[in-house]
Amino acid sequence: MMNVTEQTKLPVSVFIVAQNEESNITRLMRSLTHFDEVVVVDSGSTDDTPAIARQHGAKVFHQTWLGFAAQKQWAMEQCKNDWVLNLDADEVVTAEMFKAIAEVIKDANVDAVRFNRNDLFLGKMPPKWMKKPNNVRLYRRAKAKFDTTQKVHESARVDGREIHVKASFDHYGYNDIATLVLKFNHYSSLKAKEKYQRGKRGSLIKLSLICAIEFWRKYLLQRHFTFGVRGFILSILNAHYAFLKEAKLLSESKNK
Repeated sequence: MMNVTEQTKLPVSVFIVAQNEESNITRLMRSLTHFDEVVVVDSGSTDDTPAIARQHGAKVFHQTWLGFAAQKQWAMEQCKNDWVLNLDADEVVTAEMFKAIAEVIKDANVDAVRFNRNDLFLGKMPPKWMKKPNNVRLYRRAKAKFDTTQKVHESARVDGREIHVKASFDHYGYNDIATLVLKFNHYSSLKAKEKYQRGKRGSLIKLSLICAIEFWRKYLLQRHFTFGVRGFILSILNAHYAFLKEAKLLSESKNK
């Protein structure tokens, strides 16, 4: 990362919710050496996740699973610093992200920061020409709150000024097709229930169009074609994910 002494660690608390992440947690912890505090909230691991986190200096808490948003809200409340950084166990802070954080926290006019995300897929990071997903991950704790009605793709809502920096963090959770399909199946079920509870209803017209729309949005507009065959596969998988969300929403509507 960079040579930072104990006295100059960034005054930022990193918080992570985890369960059975021993295959990922070491890689993440090694990228967090120069942060003042690391908080890991474990929801009941049967592997060595808590022990590995403690070995790397993290404060480990146990909290029975509350749901994605509520669990992250609880984890954030255990942090001591004004600035907090939310990460998943299968992610890594890059040198450019660390440098951006060090600069941003000096700015009194910034309350939240959005970073780009590098999704490793089939053993390769995306090219610089491909449009990347982005997430708000760094914010002032006192101004942030998670919406606990969000069942998936949760993000803190921050009452203040947000900026989007070019720095990226690395994400290893989408590396293989089988894992991505399993996640998309699970997430689509949660998202459909969330949308139904918010009054949304399924549409046959949208269901019939969503695959093609999402595929071309990813492949052309977000430049997945620059990622070769990986980009083509990702575009198809994302189109299928969009279809699943709409199909399950329509199913929720029909079953009530």
